Amino acid sequence: MNTNSQLCNYTDESGCHCTAPADSSGFCFWHDRNADKSGDGVREKLEEYAKSGGLLRGVILKQANLENIDLVNHHQKQGYDLSHADFYKAKLNGAHLFNANLTNASLMKADLSLASLNCANLVNCNLLGARWSETKIENIKVGKRLIQEQKGIAAAKSNAKVEANDYFEQAEEIYRDLRKHAEKEGIFTLAGAFIRKELTMRRYQQPRFSIKRFTSKVVDLFCGYGEAPMRIVGISVCMIICCAFLYTMTGLNYNGELQVFDANASATQNIELFFSCLYYSIVTFTTLGYGDFTPIGLSRAIAALEAFTGSFTIALFVVVFVKKMTR
Repeated sequence: MNTNSQLCNYTDESGCHCTAPADSSGFCFWHDRNADKSGDGVREKLEEYAKSGGLLRGVILKQANLENIDLVNHHQKQGYDLSHADFYKAKLNGAHLFNANLTNASLMKADLSLASLNCANLVNCNLLGARWSETKIENIKVGKRLIQEQKGIAAAKSNAKVEANDYFEQAEEIYRDLRKHAEKEGIFTLAGAFIRKELTMRRYQQPRFSIKRFTSKVVDLFCGYGEAPMRIVGISVCMIICCAFLYTMTGLNYNGELQVFDANASATQNIELFFSCLYYSIVTFTTLGYGDFTPIGLSRAIAALEAFTGSFTIALFVVVFVKKMTR
């Protein structure tokens, strides 16, 4: 029977510790950073270790040859927990990693060609330089932000601009690689999410008050870089309502009579006026222009701006919507 002094010293941040026998380094073979795992037979040993219930969290598998390895936790709802594992430059081509938990792990420069990562959890996983040729990535989870993106935002807040741009450039590269691969696999919804993040990372690399960054932000707000057509609908509704309120305050002409908000009028009359202005705002935004209401004074400038914005916004919605549907 092993005593505590003979057990692996590995303990992660959650307090989970390895109970495998330690070698002279104080760690077991799998958690020893200096142990050579590039030789033959490592794949079979790791499969046996996983099946026997060994701790896979934090295993060090740099440059390991794990081609066609089967790390699927068969007949279990949850996949193997490979969080904090290091697969730097590991050969994982053809690997079966269905539903694997790879949170906080590193797949940096790993060869994932022909591997199956369906349903894998890649939140906070370092994916820089990973090879995705024909990799199965349906239903993968990468989280709200990549680890490089998080570091870039933190560096930007600390005013470390060079460091921040380096992290944002890395994040852009990862999102671009994922986007290209998702498109090749025909997973266009996932590809759309990645292209938005890719262009956002590119925007973050621009000077904060530059025209390019401002323009990019406007495009993102309006349509999510062409991936969020419903944003255009929301902005259109908001603009129509805001303009209707302005028309109520500045007044419209109807049959030769001035229609404008009057504090002395009843609430019912002012509500009816607002809905009349809302009607006029809709026909102006859509450039229908029936002619029953006409703008006067400042309302003319508001109507001109709304009509111009409306025609542009409707055209943009059609383009974005068709793009999404034809995928």
